[in-house]
Amino acid sequence: MSLIGTEVKPFKASAYHNGKFIDVTEENFKGKWSIVCFYPADFTFVCPTELEDLQNQYETLKGLGVEVYSVSTDTHFTHKAWHDSSETIGKITYIMIGDPSHTISRNFDVLIEADGLADRGTFIIDPDGVIQAIEINAGGIGRDASILVNKVKAAQYVRNNPGEVCPAKWQEGSATLKPSLDLVGKI
Repeated sequence: MSLIGTEVKPFKASAYHNGKFIDVTEENFKGKWSIVCFYPADFTFVCPTELEDLQNQYETLKGLGVEVYSVSTDTHFTHKAWHDSSETIGKITYIMIGDPSHTISRNFDVLIEADGLADRGTFIIDPDGVIQAIEINAGGIGRDASILVNKVKAAQYVRNNPGEVCPAKWQEGSATLKPSLDLVGKI
């Protein structure tokens, strides 16, 4: 069953954020746009490249009213240790959630049960706490955070312009479509 269009399920977790431990719940995903980025594990190989890439897009995303959360099944303590020991991860200023209970990973249907690790899952969540976009990659395939910027812009446009949709490769400012009987078979 797809999670698109569903509200984020309840959870409570500890996170590492800018030198402090904080609590995070599904309520943090309401009132603004959110990106939740699951990754398999701290102190690994592809994961730090993805998280750094996400940090490189963080200011742009914040400018769009988006908060970013990374999640792995590691603890918030492990996130702090990784942040303190890795030059790459030390750059991160967004929230790093620990999910050792696997509750969040199960809620988002990205838990690899046999391994106790999360798939590479990315979720765009609207201000109502409803999932609008999902991308899930195999463990060896890293993601490109710049693509998230365009997806967020498209999701925001569609939300703010009922009756319009964004075609493939849509860029901010380019033409959209207004689905109608007149368009059937014309595209």
